[in-house]
Amino acid sequence: MLNSILRRIVEGCGLPLALAALTACQPTVYLMPTPEALQTGNYDPFALDPERNRDNRLIVAYATNRLPAGPKQDRAYLTLFDQDLRLGAAWVSIGGEEMSAEELHQISISAEREGEIPLRLERAEELARVGEHEDEPLSPEAQAFFDAVNRALASSLDNDLTLYLHGANNNFYRASAQAAQYRHFTGRNSVVMSFAWPSAESLLRYAVDVNNARRTVPVFAEFLELLAQHTNARYIDVLAYSAGAQVLSPALAALRARHADEAENSLRKRFRLGEIYFAAPDVDFSTFLRDLATYDGMVQHVTLALNPNDSVLAFAARHHGVSRAGRPEPGELTEEETRLVRAAFGEMAFDLLLVDPDMIPGLARGAHDFWYRHPWVSTDVLIQLLYQARPSERGLVLLEDDEGRRAWTFGPDYPQRANEAIEQLAEQ
Repeated sequence: MLNSILRRIVEGCGLPLALAALTACQPTVYLMPTPEALQTGNYDPFALDPERNRDNRLIVAYATNRLPAGPKQDRAYLTLFDQDLRLGAAWVSIGGEEMSAEELHQISISAEREGEIPLRLERAEELARVGEHEDEPLSPEAQAFFDAVNRALASSLDNDLTLYLHGANNNFYRASAQAAQYRHFTGRNSVVMSFAWPSAESLLRYAVDVNNARRTVPVFAEFLELLAQHTNARYIDVLAYSAGAQVLSPALAALRARHADEAENSLRKRFRLGEIYFAAPDVDFSTFLRDLATYDGMVQHVTLALNPNDSVLAFAARHHGVSRAGRPEPGELTEEETRLVRAAFGEMAFDLLLVDPDMIPGLARGAHDFWYRHPWVSTDVLIQLLYQARPSERGLVLLEDDEGRRAWTFGPDYPQRANEAIEQLAEQ
């Protein structure tokens, strides 16, 4: 039945409209502002490995549990949930064929641009499928995919693997483009993989996204098992944006529950989960705290980056009836959950990053997309994931109240402090 529906779409609308119907059409992704540290001329990550291909096309690996459509060499992915995991490579271009490598380089280390620089998904090639059953043996195609990831890690200056988990109202193209632009600003020295869960790609269908995120949790937990078993990454870092936290947070808790009898040190060595970064997380605040308490010792470090005025999370809180971890309301918490807050600040490998519009020039008051949209915050993300660096090493400023609760934020001299931090970390 599905194939007949798709055929009617193609015959009735023509190919361009058909693809829009399959994947949902969203606004073009434009290259994010150049991170602050790259604007000064003191730090050029593209110069660290001059031999690496510097044209305006780059590849990001992907994993997805979206239902596929079209030929494997040029896949489209629907908004529908699929029990199987699909693995592949996405080709993303920056700026179009008319942009030279040198032009892109200059744009990428400058604050000023003449106009917006579009990112386009040229094609996605599906390379392997992994079945939903854990006892199903890994196919030769899946093993070849992980072998390719390992070759990329071996040839990269950064031997960590970064996973990007998108938020709600996202399509496969947008997820790929976001992962690609992050990889671009590492100087293409990092291996980045997008995990594209089946968002319904419309704010009007947010409830569908919430349900699909919940259904994706065991799939993503199993994927972390596969990465630990079949890749040689030094660390596996995960950047979860917005509703991506609804996948990541419970998946980490589920992974810990799977191995309840094993010591945390053993699990930390096996899974090699490094920096776990929640950017504006759209997940129940109380759920986030309970999950964190279970997996804390299994990961290297957890960061919660929040804007207390986040307008998108204000909407999400109204939908769910409880506050979000990215815009928390401590007054909602039970006595036990309040104890978990104190434990997070005093006992866990956890940092709260306050992205405050009153302290960061040019940041919109209700900003939700700050992790890539503001040059100060994107700089801090890069420093943290590239160097596995703590806030005190990244040039951030400590805030502490009378009860010992600590948060980190950006001081007025952050650009200078960030450049000094990079110089010191690069020498280590």
